[in-house]
Amino acid sequence: MTKEAIEASEPSAQGLDRVQGVDRVLGRIRGPQRGATLLCIGGLHGNEPAGVRALERVLAKLKPRVRRVSGEFVALAGNRAALAAGHRFMDRDLNRAWTPERIWRLRNRGEVRGESEDREQVELLDAIEEVVETARGAVYVLDLHTTSGFGGSFSTFGDTLPNREFASHIPVPMVLGLEELVEGTLLGFLASHGLVTVAFESGQHDEPMAVDRAEAGIWLAISAAGLLPDGQIPEVAEARKLLARESDGLPRALEMRYRHDIQPGDGFEMAPGYENFQIVGEGRAVGRDARGDVRVGESGRILMPLYQEQGEDGFFLIREFQPVWLWVSTLLRKLHVDRFAHWLPGVRRDPWLPDTVLVNRGIARWYALQVLHLLGFKKLEETPEELVMRRRQYDEYCFVRQGPTPEHLK
Repeated sequence: MTKEAIEASEPSAQGLDRVQGVDRVLGRIRGPQRGATLLCIGGLHGNEPAGVRALERVLAKLKPRVRRVSGEFVALAGNRAALAAGHRFMDRDLNRAWTPERIWRLRNRGEVRGESEDREQVELLDAIEEVVETARGAVYVLDLHTTSGFGGSFSTFGDTLPNREFASHIPVPMVLGLEELVEGTLLGFLASHGLVTVAFESGQHDEPMAVDRAEAGIWLAISAAGLLPDGQIPEVAEARKLLARESDGLPRALEMRYRHDIQPGDGFEMAPGYENFQIVGEGRAVGRDARGDVRVGESGRILMPLYQEQGEDGFFLIREFQPVWLWVSTLLRKLHVDRFAHWLPGVRRDPWLPDTVLVNRGIARWYALQVLHLLGFKKLEETPEELVMRRRQYDEYCFVRQGPTPEHLK
């Protein structure tokens, strides 16, 4: 990375303009025919304006084609106050707040405590609920983000078959397992209630090309959701070409291995020059904190190195795997092999929680996590002695065909 590129990883006046004065609903295009709803959200972090800019472009181009649309296209702004200020957040990270406990308090107790993000969350949740209530079919969600470090674009999602199929239409690396390392994301909340969800990271925050990549991802999502046939979306071919060209040479499928959590007082600083997907060897020092060098525990690739003041994630470590395992996983899940997971050595059913297994790590040390991931299980808890894993909800295509109901978000 050049010196100029490193310096550009910090917000600057030469980057994308701040997003000020936008409505929560950037726009809605509802076609005359029934069909799926594609809900796109930009700017959930306020220093990531590229998604909002891309949505404004798509709305302007899609509006003249409204009579040919089947279903609905909805564009929402995420953290409006933070977007206007150009900060990741004002009081707390809006994309770490979608836990069941917080949602319950907001719904049942009205606990808006004066924090900016409390108000943003209530308004955004109300807007999403209204979209679900008026949907005339499946609801797909594309959450648009950028990173503070440079490097390739990628998608990430909870690994259900519908999410995976939706993400497959965007020709960028697919990163699995983020939801096991990061709690309280908006997409995690929506996916747990039956919506088909994918996050798309389109580049560095202030990079003008990040808007172009985000726009390309939106057009491909419009096609994947069936709002318009490909023949009526001339932008689709160019979008595929753009994203495929920029992803050339990068792995198609990767899994999360490690998240470097930052606590108050750590004083973490990422070493300069790291990019998304950069290969690092075991033991390499990639940053420093109050305790000294921060070294990676295994070989892999860096993802989302932190080059901004706000944020709780110093970096992620990912590892590629062969895409054929996605095909194997799909086959195993369609055959419902998960019903026999407790037959594996060291694996037993949880006597109290349905679809949950307990894994003795002393017996099933080497294979359990990988095999259970293939079968559609998600890691809930981990100790040196035991893994707790639960079968993912909404892991079948029938849930997409039915579409969510308003009760799904209650």
